[in-house]
Amino acid sequence: MYAIIGAGPMGLCTARQLKKHGIDFVGFELHSDVGGLWDIDNPHSSMYHSAHLISSKGTTEFREFPMRAEVAPYPHQSEMRRYFRDYARQFRLYEHYQFDTRVVQLQRLDQGWKLISERNGEQREWRFDGVLIANGTLHTPNLPRLPGDFSGELLHSNTYKSADIFAGKRVLVVGCGNSACDIAVDAVHRATSVDLSVRRGYHFLPKFILGKPTDTFGGAIKLPRRLKQLVDGLLVRALVGKPSQYGLPDPDYRLYESHPVMNSLVLHHIGHGDIRPRGDIAAVSGQSVTFANGEQAEYDLILMATGYKLDYPFIARDELNWPQEAGAPQLYLNVFHPEHDDLFMLGMVEASGLGWQGRDEQAQLVALYIRQLQAASPAALALRQTIRAQASQRLDGGYRYLQLERMAYYVHKDSYRRRIAEHSAALQRELTNDGVLAAQEA
Repeated sequence: MYAIIGAGPMGLCTARQLKKHGIDFVGFELHSDVGGLWDIDNPHSSMYHSAHLISSKGTTEFREFPMRAEVAPYPHQSEMRRYFRDYARQFRLYEHYQFDTRVVQLQRLDQGWKLISERNGEQREWRFDGVLIANGTLHTPNLPRLPGDFSGELLHSNTYKSADIFAGKRVLVVGCGNSACDIAVDAVHRATSVDLSVRRGYHFLPKFILGKPTDTFGGAIKLPRRLKQLVDGLLVRALVGKPSQYGLPDPDYRLYESHPVMNSLVLHHIGHGDIRPRGDIAAVSGQSVTFANGEQAEYDLILMATGYKLDYPFIARDELNWPQEAGAPQLYLNVFHPEHDDLFMLGMVEASGLGWQGRDEQAQLVALYIRQLQAASPAALALRQTIRAQASQRLDGGYRYLQLERMAYYVHKDSYRRRIAEHSAALQRELTNDGVLAAQEA
């Protein structure tokens, strides 16, 4: 019996794969329903009312469960909540979950794990052969200290729900990732003024090219890495220009070496004077903020859109092979522990265009591995040796990703999916051969 922690997109497809391969499991979910952060009613969700997918539905959906035809190319968060609930009903996953249940602690035993859960103030102990952690990466805010004391309202984007909080206020949004830009655009329609504090350069991509989602282009012809960066960079430059033309810093790295910002509306509003770009914050005193270039401005509200930290409070850090100096656990394919075959990290992976189908393939590999380990198959034992030898290696496809904590678990989509497919095919062949042999013997 295995435990799955989380009923967001990753937890659900993990449950689907375990069920498909006949592996018994119990799921644990803090909220009363599925969907994870995509359920805005989940008190642990960082979702906001105006949010949409930043990748298109066709590149994001599960292959075996396409989104409805009438759903927009970039679905609203309410459509995504419906999608995951429909998915859970379709594959009868609700019945496997303990809802409104917190995982308090995981303790390694001589064999397997003790899991302590809590519901309505009452704790319960469970015993499991293995644990699959799938509780997401976007729930513990990264909140750097401001250089001084701010006397106005200070928020992190994880608490943001609606632009109503900006009404009549002078607003400073700190950060320039996808959420920061979405929220700054929201604020334009309610705030007295909106400034955007940007510390480094970003690549901005439009959501549509020639009427089609941007992420649907470029797959037909495979270009060498550097040529793809050059060609795509020139196309983006032709479509939206350089960030410095809008008063933003130009990136000092090539396209795809950090996650791009899928938002051209923020550039539109900067170009119209609705949003004012600012540099890094140098000092704060009262409601006054001084920026790195010496400029000063007064604000009523600062919203820190500064991202999230990996956080697994229910398990000791050393159980995850997570050195203090590392930005993320050191796991093969961001999943497999180099020493233990009973602990798996699901969904601790980011890649441009990976989508939920890529994560479903990850879950399928784990299910096949568990199944084949139980049979002590040669393919599973061979994968075990690979895990031991290559746990610290990163499938970056040759890209020089920025040395940022949030990029510590970033991979190259094509390289990652190719490696996953190779391992799954080897395990599946052996499973098929075993099934044929068993049928012949019967």
